Amino acid sequence: MNRITIVCFLASYGLAFALELLQFWSGRASLRFLAWLAAAAGLLAHTLYLYSRVPPLIWQFSWMLFVAWVLAVFYLCGAIHYRRLNWGIFVLPLIVGLLGLGLLFGQPPETARGLWQEDLHELHQLWRPVHVVLILLATVGVCVGFLASLMYLIQAHRLRTKAPPGQGLKLLSLERLEAMNRRALLLAFPLLTAGMIAGMVLIARSESVGWTDPRVLGTMVLWIVFALLLFLRFAQHLRGRQVAFLTIVAFLLLLVCVVLAHPIPGVE
Repeated sequence: MNRITIVCFLASYGLAFALELLQFWSGRASLRFLAWLAAAAGLLAHTLYLYSRVPPLIWQFSWMLFVAWVLAVFYLCGAIHYRRLNWGIFVLPLIVGLLGLGLLFGQPPETARGLWQEDLHELHQLWRPVHVVLILLATVGVCVGFLASLMYLIQAHRLRTKAPPGQGLKLLSLERLEAMNRRALLLAFPLLTAGMIAGMVLIARSESVGWTDPRVLGTMVLWIVFALLLFLRFAQHLRGRQVAFLTIVAFLLLLVCVVLAHPIPGVE
């Protein structure tokens, strides 16, 4: 397991994406099956890596690896269930992009890992995993909403331009994509809210993370944007392209929050 690196599963996901593109251009069903195998191999290596290394989620590198893992499971389940649709062309680039950002930031130094674990040891043992799991699940929900919004905009453009049926990307109907986006938002917002409450408890007990932490401030801005999005969606009955665009904005804000790191004392 120690020989497994991020490059192993990043290359597997990249190969799966290339095979999905070749299948789209050629129409050969065997290429899609090969893409599933490549993604499954990447998911296996990805799982073994996370199991053996257990990277701390305080770092951008670790956060992106865990989110990409959940999205890889989401891709395989969706690709098999919607086997006639071009599912992977949208999901796989997001997985590869997150892993690429993880590589860009690099792994945390061992000294920083020890300092963070020592600091967390002083906190209440319940709030830390609750905060991490809730925010992680909210992040996945926002990513799913982003993917549904992107597919919605492309499908709406195809219908508006009267693209011939059976040609181009094969996607879910606008109604099903809108429902997917709605469910993702309804899942992500309460998880984000509960995760923020747990985070406030952690901040009150921690000396290394304060209210002016860039990630804390960014998460608050993200929560406000989400609350506005849900208000417009359900109170003002905003639908369609406007909701899709606002969801994409929320995803970009989320990406900024993920990129930001909590400051840790003693680490330059």
